[in-house]
Amino acid sequence: MTPQTLSLLPGRYAVVQLPPDAPLPTLAGAFWSLTRTPDELSLVCAEDQVPPGATAADGWVALKLHGPFPFHLTGILAGVLGPLRDAGVGIFALSTFDTDYVLVKQAQQAGATAALRAAGHTVLDC
Repeated sequence: MTPQTLSLLPGRYAVVQLPPDAPLPTLAGAFWSLTRTPDELSLVCAEDQVPPGATAADGWVALKLHGPFPFHLTGILAGVLGPLRDAGVGIFALSTFDTDYVLVKQAQQAGATAALRAAGHTVLDC
């Protein structure tokens, strides 16, 4: 495992589910992600951006892995998720072209940070 550097993003986030045919929401803020599949429209956004009437799980904080990571590298995300799994920390993961993000419940933030640091990773505050 190669030790990674992660940064805690500011704010609290929600993981949101909308019907698959829902119109795309208008979003603001520095961090959000939108994925449409045949089964759902899935959104990660700031808690105050949750569309009315949507199914949402709030109370998440986001950790950004410092990339970019070339596509041929393997095990980057697994090296971060393993210590979180071992510590009993639930996650929601997102990937972009350059890097990965791991969301953990704010209530588990201290345990997640401790587990990552104990595994040799660096976790920077926002």
